[in-house]
Amino acid sequence: MKSITPSRLLLMKEKGERIASLTAYDYTMAQMCEAAGIPLILVGDTLGMVVRGEESTLAVTLDDVIYHSRMVKRGAPQALVIADLPFMTYQVSHEDAMRNAGRLMQDTGIGGIKIEGGVEIAGTVKRLVQIGIPVCGHLGYTPQSTHTLGGPRVQGRSFEAAVKLIEDAKALEDAGAFAIVLELVPNEIADAVTQQLRIPTIGIGAGPDCDGEVQVFHDLFGLFSDFQPRHSRRYLSVASDVVSAAEQFKADVASKIFPGKAQSATLDDPELRSRLAEYLDQRKEPPVVAG
Repeated sequence: MKSITPSRLLLMKEKGERIASLTAYDYTMAQMCEAAGIPLILVGDTLGMVVRGEESTLAVTLDDVIYHSRMVKRGAPQALVIADLPFMTYQVSHEDAMRNAGRLMQDTGIGGIKIEGGVEIAGTVKRLVQIGIPVCGHLGYTPQSTHTLGGPRVQGRSFEAAVKLIEDAKALEDAGAFAIVLELVPNEIADAVTQQLRIPTIGIGAGPDCDGEVQVFHDLFGLFSDFQPRHSRRYLSVASDVVSAAEQFKADVASKIFPGKAQSATLDDPELRSRLAEYLDQRKEPPVVAG
């Protein structure tokens, strides 16, 4: 089976095939996504929150993303793996963006990068695409601008904001982006953007009319218990199941139920057991006689 490429996602849009996408942050997560046939895997800077317990994505570094991307790519050789360029690795200059994106691609083997912003970063997208780096855009609520936006709030509620979203999306497409993530956008606006574009839109909190949907692995499967985003659905409650299992493990260890014979190795040689018993008997200290 050939690895999935950005052109495959474009073909999926043309055929009306919805694109399912999940985040992943290590080898095991990536293996599970690959086994499920997830075509698009994102190594998101959300790792700052769900892996490291921080309040936002802003402290995540390029080295962090490279470290996690290497693991994910090993676990999902067939999926299209892309990764976030972290905060301030592409905003200062085109040269910074090209250098950092190139390093991320070269050091990990992933198939593309994702950056946030619209018209203002279209020039950066164009330069990255020109040197052979596939770029996925990100509009709506952009987590790297969380302080400016006042936290995770729905974007595009006014006419002017909706028009800007459409214009930003067109600018990214014209610059060569292969897809655009739409986060926390009203369904009607996300639908309008999707209809205007040749490239796929991937929603998260943007309703059912995008060309695909991306969700954070920890949210979908109940691994992250700090909060549950409104736009997510829990298909499993892994964290509570793990806590219950860990409590049972603790009890089994305390009562010597675990480990048992099935989990233990034994000495099969009778002569060796006899010699060991004799040796241990010789090491016993003689009983102390009371004076």
